[in-house]
Amino acid sequence: MKVLHSFICTLLVTFACGSLAAQQNTAYLKAKVNPGRAGVFVDGKYLGPAANFKVARKYALPPGQHELKLIDPRYEEIATTVSLNAGKTTVISETMKALPTAKGPFGELKTEYPDKFAAVYINDKFYGHSGEFDHAPQGLLLPPGSYSVRIESASGGSPVSKTVQVEVGKTVVVKSGA
Repeated sequence: MKVLHSFICTLLVTFACGSLAAQQNTAYLKAKVNPGRAGVFVDGKYLGPAANFKVARKYALPPGQHELKLIDPRYEEIATTVSLNAGKTTVISETMKALPTAKGPFGELKTEYPDKFAAVYINDKFYGHSGEFDHAPQGLLLPPGSYSVRIESASGGSPVSKTVQVEVGKTVVVKSGA
């Protein structure tokens, strides 16, 4: 019994020390951004839409200086440097400035991708996450023309890359696996 008690105490101390060491090597980021659809990029890597960061979710990152970008094609991009401290949560709050509304005529682009938070890039520019463009009333309005569309999951799913032709008044769908 004494040996078992000693073993359990050793495990608890080891776990506590490991947890403390992990905390010293990890910092956390939360974002309160208006609009919540804006994509959050840290050091060039897409983490997800800002709305994911508001309530319960925070992202673990290495402590130190990081380049932070908030991108939404309907708003002016925000780029800044954020300093993250080990074991601490840093909260950023930003309100993005709206750009003038685009004028038509438009065609529509829709996406079908299993990860609704996957980044959608049009001609290598971030336009939003796939969940914004995958329902009957939702889609991305684009002027007529040829577009390179790429969908990439922040969680590592299979990316989709396709060139599409957008025509006035018509809808084109980019699907995973197609």
